Amino acid sequence: MERRTFHPPEWMTLLEEVADALRARQPVVALETTVVTHGLPAPANIEIARRMEVEVRSSGSVPATIGVLEGKVYVGLTAARLERLATMASVNKISRRDLAVAVAKGWSGGTTVAATMAAAHLAGIRTFATGGIGGVHRGENADISADLPELAQTPVAVVCAGAKSILDLPRTLEWLETAGVPVVGWQTDEFPAFFSRSSGLPVPARVDTTHEAAELIHAHWTLPHAGGVLVGVPCPAEAEVPSAELEAALRRAEAEAAADQVRGPALTPYLLNRLVDLTGGATLRANLALLRRNARVAGELAVSLAAHRSLSPSA
Repeated sequence: MERRTFHPPEWMTLLEEVADALRARQPVVALETTVVTHGLPAPANIEIARRMEVEVRSSGSVPATIGVLEGKVYVGLTAARLERLATMASVNKISRRDLAVAVAKGWSGGTTVAATMAAAHLAGIRTFATGGIGGVHRGENADISADLPELAQTPVAVVCAGAKSILDLPRTLEWLETAGVPVVGWQTDEFPAFFSRSSGLPVPARVDTTHEAAELIHAHWTLPHAGGVLVGVPCPAEAEVPSAELEAALRRAEAEAAADQVRGPALTPYLLNRLVDLTGGATLRANLALLRRNARVAGELAVSLAAHRSLSPSA
C-alpha cells in the first residue's frame, strides 16, 4: 500500500525525530502540556514531563510532547522548548477552540487533552497519554469539558487514569456512552477515579494486554466516523488516595471555589491545586505516579498498534 506524505500546515512543526518515526510507521505517543503549564507546580512540572518521555522511550515508542510557542504548534518539543514553556511567567491554557486564536495572535501555552488530540491526529499520531480527561462537572449547571466531544470525533487512543476525581463520573460515563466512545478498563473492571483506583462504576470492556487493546481499537476504527477510544489505567496502588479522604477534601475545595467565584477553565486547576494542600501532598504524589504509568502503558500500546497491520492509513 502506498504511503502518503504528510505536509503539516505552516503553523505546525514536527520534531525531526517524530517526523522520521511517523514516515517509517514506527510507534509514537503524544503527550500534552497543560500538566506542565497549569497542572503541576515547579519543578515537578518539568520533571514529570521529562520522566513521561523516558517512560515512552523505554517501551520502544517515540514521545511527541505537544505545545504552543509564539503561535507555532510543536509536535515534539526539544528540551529547551519544553523548559521554556514550563518556566514562562505568562502562559495560556489552549483547548481546541483556542488553537486558531493562538496561531493568529502568537500565543504560547499548554495544550489540553482536546487540543493535543486534534494536533496529534492531524500529524498522524494515534496514541496519547495523559493524566485524567475532563468531563462533566458536578452541580445542576454542570460545565462539560471540550475533551468529551473531542473523544467523540477524533480517532486517537487516549490512555488515562479515567476522568479527574473532581468531576461527576457517572454523568461523564453517560456522556461518553451517548457519543459512542468505547471506555476500556486496563486490567480492571471498574472505571478508574484518577487519584483513586476504584470508582464503583463498571466499564463495558476490560483488556489485560496491549494486544487485546490494539485488537479492540482497530475494530472500532473500522466503523464509519469512529472517534477516540478511552483506555482507563488505575493509579498505582501504592500511590492512590483513599476515596473517602479525597471526597472530604474535594467538598471543602468546591466550597472555597464557590466562595471565590471560580468557574470555567480556571475551575479545574484551582480544585487540583487546593487538593494538593488539603491532602498534604497526597494527590500530587498520586498524580505523578499515574502520569508515569500511563505514559508507559501508552508506549506499549503504541507498539502493539504499530504492529497491527490491518489499519487503513485513512482511519
